[in-house]
Amino acid sequence: MIIVRIIGGLGNQLFQYAAGLRLATIHGTMLKLDLSDFKHYNLHDYGLSAFGIKEFIATPEEIQLLKEPESSSLKKKLNKLLRRPSKLGKTHILEKQYHFDPEILAMHDSVYLDGYWQSEKYFLDIADIIKSEFTVKLPQTDKNMELAQQLTSCESVSLHVRRGDYVADAKTNTIHGTCDLDYYARCIERLARKIHHPCFFVFSDDPEWAERNLKIPYPTTFITHNGPKRNYEDLRLMSQCRHHIIANSSFSWWGAWLGQHRETIVYTPKRWFNSPSFNTQDLIPETWTRI
Repeated sequence: MIIVRIIGGLGNQLFQYAAGLRLATIHGTMLKLDLSDFKHYNLHDYGLSAFGIKEFIATPEEIQLLKEPESSSLKKKLNKLLRRPSKLGKTHILEKQYHFDPEILAMHDSVYLDGYWQSEKYFLDIADIIKSEFTVKLPQTDKNMELAQQLTSCESVSLHVRRGDYVADAKTNTIHGTCDLDYYARCIERLARKIHHPCFFVFSDDPEWAERNLKIPYPTTFITHNGPKRNYEDLRLMSQCRHHIIANSSFSWWGAWLGQHRETIVYTPKRWFNSPSFNTQDLIPETWTRI
């Protein structure tokens, strides 16, 4: 059994699930989700139920068995649960660094993963499984279906502007910061030299700000109708675009990574964090371009 702690926004949750699924898949064991933090976490909602994942929720006892197995009584319970004697060693695996940690790929089959795991290297070898499970369960309807048809009939470009807590929360702003308008202008100019007649589709958690401030000299549609409760619909629309200009955000990272087009251009900011303490060398896939 693998248990993964799920917390943060939808992009973070997708990374956490993907890392846990890879480990569970190679061991042929069950992946369970620890959702207990959402009882007191109000910044984002749990969002993985919108996707075709195998959604097994860990019980408090199962979480305790892997998260706090220090006492002999808990070890006995864990051995009984696994139906075999065990010399597992450490079972509560805390992420020790932001960049890729290859030791995670070699973990045994009874661990509690506690971190963000933001690199495709944690799950690239099961990419087809990940993309299958990260398919939205409900069919596209109404305006989303109309937009999806537009996206496939033009040189569509998803452009993501992340603000929200990156702006409103001082601590978060200090760590992350936001992509400035110059970044978007450079991406737009560079992309327009590579493709003919680009059409931009702008996604943002602050669409009013984006519409006031982004000056795009090409056909542009601002996506405003889904809102935070249906952010998975925005993610699906992003993935249906041909090209991507992402923010320093795991949400648009997944919008690009789940993209359905082989000949795609993805632009990403060189600076992902304000803080220089984060090593982001493994965050961006090799085929994407930092600007």
